[in-house]
Amino acid sequence: MTVITSIDDLKALYAKRVPKVFYDYCETGSWSEQTFHDNERDWDEIRFRQRVAVDMTNRSTASTIIGQDVAMPVALSPVGLAGMQHADGEIHAARAAGKFGVPFTLSTMSICSIEDVAENTDKPFWFQLYVMRDKGFLRDIIERAKAARCSALVLTLDLQLLGQRHKDIKNGLGAPPKLTLRNIIDMATKVRWGLGMLGTKRRFFGNIVGHVKGVDDPSDLIAWTHQQFDPTLDWDDVEEIREMWGGPLILKGILDVEDARRAAQSGADALIVSNHGGRQLDGAISSARALPDILDAVGDQIEVHVDGGIRSGQDVLRALALGAKAAWIGRPWIYGLGAMGEAGVTKALEILQKELDMTMALCGRRRIGEIDRDIILVPKGFRGEWEEPTAG
Repeated sequence: MTVITSIDDLKALYAKRVPKVFYDYCETGSWSEQTFHDNERDWDEIRFRQRVAVDMTNRSTASTIIGQDVAMPVALSPVGLAGMQHADGEIHAARAAGKFGVPFTLSTMSICSIEDVAENTDKPFWFQLYVMRDKGFLRDIIERAKAARCSALVLTLDLQLLGQRHKDIKNGLGAPPKLTLRNIIDMATKVRWGLGMLGTKRRFFGNIVGHVKGVDDPSDLIAWTHQQFDPTLDWDDVEEIREMWGGPLILKGILDVEDARRAAQSGADALIVSNHGGRQLDGAISSARALPDILDAVGDQIEVHVDGGIRSGQDVLRALALGAKAAWIGRPWIYGLGAMGEAGVTKALEILQKELDMTMALCGRRRIGEIDRDIILVPKGFRGEWEEPTAG
């Protein structure tokens, strides 16, 4: 029996149980994957200041995110195709997050629909929106999220064009994937995964099939999504969507100080410093390095969250010590989901909370509100203050 003590343990089990086409979808970045790898490595550059002879009793990781009470300042990032990592995956993850006391965010490109998740869970969840050219679909999906009692809208701003991810193209990624000989052989060896998929009817993009004119045939879905991401998205659209939604709004995909200022002025409740997990602009700065300047610029005007490369409770603490209000996780909950379903997502959250709690204590802090930059050591030049190019 495998003893699970870390996110890496879940990742190893995940790799054994999920077909390669979906493992690669999770574990990939765009182009050379420089930003994908920098996201993870750069958190490790930050060191902690160990403090001793400090009362460590009565600790708590409880906090709030956009006014919502949470068991720890962590949210589950939206991840497309989660229902292909494990049968009915989004439902399992939403249940685990709801029971644990942290937000779950459903992706527009989920396998389980908004209605599926709402009908099979008893806690409100958040919904992530991609802006499509089809404005009728846009209005409709926002209304569906309202009807499902979604308590916040997460608007993703960094995917107007789909970044090229070489592994996905070579693997024939889709929902369902292309039935190449390699994929068929690999899926046949993943018995647990296969039995789960045989037991569910949810194998397509549930938020799209039956909701978009002319896309009742799932074979049209991939072409449709490539055609439908809206390259004209601008700040006027953000304002229009904010008014259309009328509830708490979080803007995801902010990596530049000027964009952060625009986000703070937009009326949104929070922004997420994010480079889409290194899956869009390869060569972009890591989230960890982008975070301090954005916090200095707008941290007193809007809640600043961060995602990208967070793989441990220690990384969560590093983000909070820099000044982030919350840390978002994507791959860690997918590892847990693919490895063990709902129980695996719960295990991932338990691991992160334990690591956050213990590291916080050893740094001399007992409450989330006590965490500050004094508990970390940041290397010189960490902010990525590269020389600006000169004219001529």
